[in-house]
Amino acid sequence: MRLVFLGAPGVGKGTQADRLAVQYGAKKISTGDLLREAVRNQTPLGLEAKSYMDQGKLVPDSVVIGLVRDKLADPSYAKGFVLDGFPRTVPQAEALSRVLSERSIALDRVVNFRVSREAIVERLSGRRSCPKCQATFHVEFAPPKHDGACDRCGERLVQRSDDQPEAIETRLKVYEEQTAPLIEYYEQKHLLSHLPAEGSVDEVYRNLTKMLATAQMA
Repeated sequence: MRLVFLGAPGVGKGTQADRLAVQYGAKKISTGDLLREAVRNQTPLGLEAKSYMDQGKLVPDSVVIGLVRDKLADPSYAKGFVLDGFPRTVPQAEALSRVLSERSIALDRVVNFRVSREAIVERLSGRRSCPKCQATFHVEFAPPKHDGACDRCGERLVQRSDDQPEAIETRLKVYEEQTAPLIEYYEQKHLLSHLPAEGSVDEVYRNLTKMLATAQMA
């Protein structure tokens, strides 16, 4: 199982990637997680990424692709993987294709999670994060056991600046501008499936697994 999950911030693709990886023994690959791990471990790519992050700049595609290449070289990823939110642009997709080709790997499916703009704003604006252990909660859908405190470590939860409604609108606009060509790119390769993702986590997961089973039989 070799998958790419696409979708705007807040559509729930990360949650579904976690669940799918557990059930099928695949590995979830999130570029955000890769960057944090590389910086924490002070790898050469991590140090390079940190130099950009410290300046408030975007980490170049070459660094991100290098992290993905290193991760795919790990034998534990032989059973399969789910790329969560990457690639985000056509150049990134083309670079990913070259990396996979180097290892004689082909993608099985690219899943585009679809949620209305209104639902995304509601989901993200209600999200709360733990600045210490990075756990996430939602004031309505997944509240912590104790109001305002992390269930894992007890740290006070915060609302990220990019989860403010105005910032969310900007993030969605940027995502839509970047992703429209990417959707077409994977459609032309006959790899893309669209998944409505506005139901409960369980409902979306059932539809996801059913869709993947159908795609594999096609």
